[in-house]
Amino acid sequence: MKSMYGYIRDAWKTPKSSYVKSLTWQRLQTWRREPAVIRIARPTRLDRARSLGYKAKQGIITARVRTWRGGRRKQRPRGGRRTKHLGVDRITARKSSQRIAEERAARRFPNLEVLNSYWVGQDGKSKWYEIILVDPSHPRILSDRNLNWIASSRGRAMRGTTSAGKKGRGFRNKGRGAEKTMPSRGAYDRRGV
Repeated sequence: MKSMYGYIRDAWKTPKSSYVKSLTWQRLQTWRREPAVIRIARPTRLDRARSLGYKAKQGIITARVRTWRGGRRKQRPRGGRRTKHLGVDRITARKSSQRIAEERAARRFPNLEVLNSYWVGQDGKSKWYEIILVDPSHPRILSDRNLNWIASSRGRAMRGTTSAGKKGRGFRNKGRGAEKTMPSRGAYDRRGV
């Protein structure tokens, strides 16, 4: 028998053919007018949040963060050169938009640590992620044996040690083509980049 979270998970797997489509269309109209980083009362995707460590208890909050979509915009150089070498188009960021969203939330809430994050919506211009943040000095967190490890961790989002951060640093790759990603892509004369 499927649990309530199972139904929510299935609806978010195929959002265009479930109730999620109409809900998202309504939500995005509100989210576009909100600040880029905003604290929210409860997660939008409860099943995903709980699978990533969220609990409805003191010391844990969620924030919704808006980030860009698409490549970087670079200024067109004034000096003369052929079109191919202008370096204006097809310039992409080294970090994923999810990782940047986690960093923005970490800056907005400096006393909290980023636990994890997940995607909640996107339109033509922006993407929205929800970030799970934990207070590492809260007594409820320190007494929770599943979460108290975060008290000895500092700056997870900035150091790229969250799930999205590890993925961007190449730590999720295995096999052929991943030989130079450990211990870091910047090590060994930057040959892993």
